Amino acid sequence: MPLIQILGTGCPKCRKLAENAEAAAKALGVDYHLEKVTDLSKIMAFGVMLTPALAVDGQVKVVGKVPSVDEIKALLA
Repeated sequence: MPLIQILGTGCPKCRKLAENAEAAAKALGVDYHLEKVTDLSKIMAFGVMLTPALAVDGQVKVVGKVPSVDEIKALLA
């Protein structure tokens, strides 16, 4: 089960990224755990300076933009 982490402070882009990530995982039929990381020190521990960011299983995949559902599906597949 992949751990999908949304790194951001809860801004509209962060919420959109969470929606897209959930839609991608559901479209693939993948069981997943979604975690929203809002603590700035934890976000910086990932080496991320620009939010929103998407991490899968602890590895940062996208920084500073909201990828489409299809782009996220490719990252999860």
